[in-house]
Amino acid sequence: MSNNCLTIQRTDASEKRGGRKKASSAEPQLIPQLKKLVEHHTAGSAVDPDRVWTSRSAQALADELAKLEFSVCANTVDRLLRNELGLSRRKMVKTLAMGQSADRDAQFQRMNQLRQHFLARGWPVLSIDTKKKELLGRFERVGQAWTNDRLPAWDHDFPSSSWGKVIPYGVYDLAANEALVYLAQGADTGELACDAIRRWWYRLGKWRYDVTSPILLLADCGGSNGYRVPLFRQQLWQLSQLLCRTFRVCHLPPYCSKYNPIDHRLFCHLSRSLQAIQLTSIDVIQQALQQTTTRSGLRVVCEQARKEYAAGIKATPEFLSAEPTQRDKNLSPYNYIFSRN
Repeated sequence: MSNNCLTIQRTDASEKRGGRKKASSAEPQLIPQLKKLVEHHTAGSAVDPDRVWTSRSAQALADELAKLEFSVCANTVDRLLRNELGLSRRKMVKTLAMGQSADRDAQFQRMNQLRQHFLARGWPVLSIDTKKKELLGRFERVGQAWTNDRLPAWDHDFPSSSWGKVIPYGVYDLAANEALVYLAQGADTGELACDAIRRWWYRLGKWRYDVTSPILLLADCGGSNGYRVPLFRQQLWQLSQLLCRTFRVCHLPPYCSKYNPIDHRLFCHLSRSLQAIQLTSIDVIQQALQQTTTRSGLRVVCEQARKEYAAGIKATPEFLSAEPTQRDKNLSPYNYIFSRN
């Protein structure tokens, strides 16, 4: 008798109890109407019609559904967007190239060959580029900081109100996971780029690498270290003679600057270090960047330039008339060598 009672009690306990029905079940037209509203405010892709997105908030969609006599809150709309329509909150990513280079694949293959060749022999491989220029002043910065009060910032972000502009030029050592950031003012020039490489050698490179080993530079196709900048080539040739070293240069193909290793191994972490900090002086920037580190052991050394770089300086006619650049037979615009004498 007792066993039967226990069995009955267990059966009753396992029976499904009543409760509020799901919104989609209580109002069968809710999902189709929500989908219609989303499609009405959706910006789609002409290349991929199945990829859609909308900037409308869940509260805005709930208000529109209320006008159509649907009783639903913003939290429910958020759940329906995720579970029923398969949407999620995401931000845009800069992955679409604004153009295409015919040499793209071939140059990337050549760059990977050179990189593996140098790394296998313990020779330095440097990724170089200019980070986004920073304005000095009490400008608002993204990010949050621990504080016991609000930090006031200027109510307008006019560049003309800045106290100056700082150009962070990065030299990143792929094998050592180590970088030198050269903070300069003035113009972003080929002279600045080569001075940063020179400072890297005297500050970091000479203590790690053999004095006779060549150096591979991975650089973008544009900017102060672009493959069409004669001043950069002249300054790099002069640096090769000063250091008695061979420099091999490998430029990324056009429209591919985001694939430069320095962008995703160094610059993203430098940006994180500058969040929620008012850049009131170049010393503030230097102190913040030198504290940059990662779990993989990134080390950053930061130096300030001792001079201001002037714009408008060009390569000398003597260099251009007898340019000592040794270009590769294939993909010659992007690959060349400066040999030591």
